[in-house]
Amino acid sequence: MRTLTFEMNPVAKGIAAALGAATVTPVMAQTAEEEAGMMEEVTVTGVRRSLLESATLKRDSDGVVDAIVAEDIGKFPDTNLAESLQRITGVSIDRGSSRGAEGEGQRITVRGIGPDFNLVLLNGRQMPTSSLQATTTNNSRAFDFSNLASESVTAVEVFKTSMATIPTGGIGATVNIRTARPLDIGDLSGSVGVKGVWDDSAADSSLTPEVSGIFSNVFADGKFGIALSAIYQERDYGYNQAGTTSGWIPQNYLDPGWQALPAQGAPGSENYENLPGPDDLYSLPQNITYLSTQGNRERLNGQLVVQFAPTDSLEFTLDYTYSELTIQERRNDLGAWFIQCGTCGGSTGSFTDGPIVTPLVWSEDWAGRDLGSGGGLDGWKTELNSLGFNAQWIARDGLGFHFDVHSSTSESGRDNRYGSSSVIGGVLFTSGGRATIDYQQDLPVLSLDLPAGEYAAANMLTGGASFRNSYNKSEVTQADLGGYWDINDTMSLDFGVTSTEVKNRTAFSNVQYDNWGGIGSPADYPDEVWQLADVRSLFTGIPGANNPALWNQRFVWNFAEVANYREIATGQSMAASDDFTDDLRTTEESMSLYLQYSWNFDIGSMNANLRAGIRYEDTDVTSSALVPIPDYITWVAANEYNITFGEPDFTELDGSYDYWLPNLDFSINVMEDLILRASYTETIGRPDWRSIQGGQTLNTLVRRNFGTGQQGNPGLLPL
Repeated sequence: MRTLTFEMNPVAKGIAAALGAATVTPVMAQTAEEEAGMMEEVTVTGVRRSLLESATLKRDSDGVVDAIVAEDIGKFPDTNLAESLQRITGVSIDRGSSRGAEGEGQRITVRGIGPDFNLVLLNGRQMPTSSLQATTTNNSRAFDFSNLASESVTAVEVFKTSMATIPTGGIGATVNIRTARPLDIGDLSGSVGVKGVWDDSAADSSLTPEVSGIFSNVFADGKFGIALSAIYQERDYGYNQAGTTSGWIPQNYLDPGWQALPAQGAPGSENYENLPGPDDLYSLPQNITYLSTQGNRERLNGQLVVQFAPTDSLEFTLDYTYSELTIQERRNDLGAWFIQCGTCGGSTGSFTDGPIVTPLVWSEDWAGRDLGSGGGLDGWKTELNSLGFNAQWIARDGLGFHFDVHSSTSESGRDNRYGSSSVIGGVLFTSGGRATIDYQQDLPVLSLDLPAGEYAAANMLTGGASFRNSYNKSEVTQADLGGYWDINDTMSLDFGVTSTEVKNRTAFSNVQYDNWGGIGSPADYPDEVWQLADVRSLFTGIPGANNPALWNQRFVWNFAEVANYREIATGQSMAASDDFTDDLRTTEESMSLYLQYSWNFDIGSMNANLRAGIRYEDTDVTSSALVPIPDYITWVAANEYNITFGEPDFTELDGSYDYWLPNLDFSINVMEDLILRASYTETIGRPDWRSIQGGQTLNTLVRRNFGTGQQGNPGLLPL
C-alpha cells in the first residue's frame, strides 16, 4: 500500500504555529481511497488559506510585492481598506489629516513617500480621486480609502517596485484592489454581516449600524456569472480641540508700538517676568480657542459584476462600482482674541528662556473687547461611479489578448445650503475685566475676570460670517489593449498600448460678511437660542482641565436657527454660492506603450527568473484657471484683510513631457525556502493640481504680514 503525506515547508509551519496549530487538518469527502488510507487532496480554508495565499503571492512575484487576501467571501480583514494596508511592512496610514477622518485611516504613505505619489488601482484600472479642503481648492491626487468598503474585496496587492505593464504614478507603491468575480468564486456563495458601532466620543452616543451583503452565483454550466455586493455604514463621532488655532504673531513686524514688548529696564517692563533680550526671537498669541465638533458619517457602497465565458478561450466581464460618502459636522467654540500690544499698558506676562521665546503666561485688559462663541455647520459628499468592460481571448496555446476600458468619475461637493465649511461668529462685548492665558500645562488655561452678570445670553449677538463652497471633480477614461506570447516553456512576452485621459476640476467660492465687530443687536435673537455649557468636561483627563482658574462657561447654539434669525434681521443671505471665484481645470492625456520580457532558467541547481521591461509614456497637459483681477484691499479686523476683485477671466497654458521607463527584476531560489531578489525600476509621480494650474490666482484672505497666491506651470515635469 502507497502512503501519501503532506509536508509543510518552514513558512507554512511558522504560519500554522502562529495560529496555534501544529498540523493542518484536511477537509475531505469520504472516498474509497481514504478508506484505503490514501490522501488525495488537502483543502486549507479560512485564515490559514488567506495567509498562505498572501505568502505565495509575495514569493512567486518577480518584483517586490506584498498582498493581503480575504480569508473567505465577504471576509476581508478590517472594514476599512487603509486599516488593512497598515499590516504591510513599510505602509503607514494617516488618521485625521483630512476632514472627516477622525481616527479612521484614509490615505497611505509607503516607505516615506506621501499619499500623492502612491497610485491606487481598482482591478488594474487607475481610479479618480476627489476630496475637499475647508478654505481653499483641493490640490491633492491622493486616493481616499474611506470611500471604499472592504466586503467585496478579495485581495489587495502592493507593488513596491514598478512594472512596464502597470500605469505610472506610484513612486512609493502601486496598490491594486481586486474585487470578487463570480466565475472565480464558482457555485452559489453569499455572506451577510450586521454590526453595531458605539462611539462614546459623540455627545449623544448611540448605536449606529453597519450592514453588508454579497451574493455570487454561476449559471449555464458555469458560462455565466453574476455577483452583487452592497454595504451601508453609519457612524456618529465627536472630538474636542484647544489651542492658539490662528497662530502666533511675530515681534515688531509693522512698528515698535504694535506686537512689541518693552525693553528690559524700560517703563512697563516691571509688568513682565523674564523679558526676551534684544537678540531673542519671540511671538505673541493671536487667540485661544476651545472647540467642540460633533459629526455623522454615512458610507454606501455597491458593486455589480456580470461575466460571460461562451468558450474556454473567451471571457467577458462588465462591472459597475458605486461609492457614496456623506459627512455632516457641527461645531461650537469659545474664543478670545488678543491684540498683542505689550507696550500699550495693561498687558502682563512671563516668558521662556531665549533665544527663541514663547509666553508661559499672557494677560491683557478686556475692556470693550469681545468673547467669541462661534459655530459652524459643514456638509459634504463624495460620489464615485466606475463602469468597466474587460475581454480576454486565448487565440491559441501560448498566445492571448485582452481589451479593458473604463470610465470613472469621483465628485466631491457641499451637501447643505451653508457650504462645505461655514462659520457664524457669536460675540459678546464686555465693559471691562481681564483675560489671561496660561500655557504651562497640556491644556492652555483661559482665565476671565469679567464684570458680574455680563456673560449672559441677553448680551449675545452675531458678528462675521463665512460660507465656503469647495468643489472637486475628477474623471478618468482609460483603454488598454494588450496581450501575451509564450515564446517557449521558459520565455514569455507581455505587450500593449494604453490611452489615459484624466480631467480634474477643483473650485472654491466664499460668501463672507466682515461684521466681526457685531451686526444688529442682541434683541434680534431670543435668549433661549444661546445655551450655556461647560468647558472642563470637553478635556477630562488632560492636565490643566481641572485648573480652578479655567473659565468654565461657553454658549452653544443651533447653527440653522441662528442663521435664520440673522437672515431675517439683516437681510444677508446665510448660504454658500456656486458662483466660484477659484476655478482650476486641467486635462492630462497620456499614450503609453509597454513591452515586458520574462525568462525562467537555472543557474546550476538554482532556479532563477529575469523580467525586463520598458514603458514609453507621452503626456500632454492643458490647464486653465479663472484669474481674478485684484482691485483693492479692505481691512476687516485686527489681523484680517480681504482682497476685492474685479471681473475674472480664464487663462490657459499647455505643457508636455515624455519618458522611457525601464524595469529589471531578478530573483533566484538559493535554497528551497530562500529567495534572493534585486529590482531596478523607474516610474513618475505627477505634480499636484495647483502646481500645474494655468494662471495666477490670489487668495482672498490676507494677514498683516503676508498674503498668499499661486502661479502654476503645466510644463512642470513629474518627479
